[in-house]
Amino acid sequence: MNTWPSQPVIYEINTLVWLGELSSRYARRITLGDLPGEVWDQVARPGVDAVWLMGVWERSPAGLKIALRNESLHASFRAALPDLTTADIAGSPYCVRNYVADRALGGPEGLATARAELAARGARLILDYVPNHVAPDHPWLIDRPACLLQGTPDDLTRSPGAFLETAGHMFARGRDPYFAPWPDVVQLNAFSDDLRSATIDTLTSIGEQADGVRCDMAMLLMNDVFHKTWGERVGPVPAEDFWPYVIPRVRAHHPDLLFVAEAYWDLEWPLQQQGFDHCYDKRLYDRLVHEDADSVRARLGADLAYQRGLVRFLENHDESRAAATLPGERERAAAVTVATLPGATLWHEGQFEGRRVRLPVFLARRPPEPADADLRAFHDQLLPAAATVRAGDWQLLTCTGWPDNDTHRNLLAWSWTDGDTRHLVVVNYSDRPAQGRVPVPWPDLRGRACRLTDLLTTDTYDRDGDELTGPGLFVALAPWCSHVLSLHR
Repeated sequence: MNTWPSQPVIYEINTLVWLGELSSRYARRITLGDLPGEVWDQVARPGVDAVWLMGVWERSPAGLKIALRNESLHASFRAALPDLTTADIAGSPYCVRNYVADRALGGPEGLATARAELAARGARLILDYVPNHVAPDHPWLIDRPACLLQGTPDDLTRSPGAFLETAGHMFARGRDPYFAPWPDVVQLNAFSDDLRSATIDTLTSIGEQADGVRCDMAMLLMNDVFHKTWGERVGPVPAEDFWPYVIPRVRAHHPDLLFVAEAYWDLEWPLQQQGFDHCYDKRLYDRLVHEDADSVRARLGADLAYQRGLVRFLENHDESRAAATLPGERERAAAVTVATLPGATLWHEGQFEGRRVRLPVFLARRPPEPADADLRAFHDQLLPAAATVRAGDWQLLTCTGWPDNDTHRNLLAWSWTDGDTRHLVVVNYSDRPAQGRVPVPWPDLRGRACRLTDLLTTDTYDRDGDELTGPGLFVALAPWCSHVLSLHR
């Protein structure tokens, strides 16, 4: 396909669970290679640029055995799925045995068919890569041990929970600097030349099967983070960082491969500088869920080039469901916000229907939940509206109020300008009514009559251009309500 859109809309699907539910619905085994066309039509709907099929690679049988013995994991499984059975536990999709599409999901042929079906509908395919660790039965433990972080017999004796022995080697278990080692994965060595070469090979292979790659916990491979995690054990820090070495060499084979980083700890900008197209905007997520309009507005004052390289989201497989954390109308206000800001937008399968249970990625089945028809209808309007809005130049706007009414501080507002096409978004991000004025940045409206059409409600408002550019559009919004306005002169 052609070059990626600058601000793609990505739809994440838990592939194993999704195919299992489709198999039940159609009363036959469904794989990626034989999905009904109507399913692809629904997934690649207008307003969606890419589908992230999470969890397509071969899961590790060795990792599954470890998970089956882990009681704390089982507690989280039962909390999400009260009628849990052993058959429901499939192992972690981030404990990868091999970067080959799992035969249970349709294998490489089925994955190729899925990509073609998406392309026929104008959508692209994103797949995962886990750069920090592999499964304990991954071929590299035998074939390329220099890719992994090795220890000594004394390490294993002193810290049996942090090391394991395989094929005569002592390997460290995977971890990040803030948590205990993960018991089901083995640590890769970001400072190893062998790993860098192997990573290039693997990502090049993924680039032959997909249009983009989402790199799990990408910041763990950065020189300073990796050294902080492992200290002197990993030796001297390489002159060149991991991602600036890897990404250009992969792009030599796949110039249009999109790189998306799962990123935390305010490392989005350094990762953008190191070659990633988009990085998770966890800071905005936290402010939308836990804080107020002033806090969100402060985040939106960041440099525009930086914001265009972020991924805005309200949920993904690692976060709680939006319907559970953003009750009632607040979820809709937050959805309008992430959908109409610069940068990539990430939606999660089940989010539009109001699912509330966050399913551990180890599970192959989720509990039934009733769909919220009103919420689904809202998103059916929002996605195509946002696709129309986000074109041209974006600008954060300043709302004004009156001495005896400061509720304008709860209004978030921005504009999009694409030649004669103008859009204005205003969100009351509070639990009380808000009023204010929103001056627009379009001086050519002076002396003209203007009509504003709300793309979410089809309501229209006739206003004078002098008012819009002078004191500004008067806005009165109920709690958590929004305007997504298209302007016509």
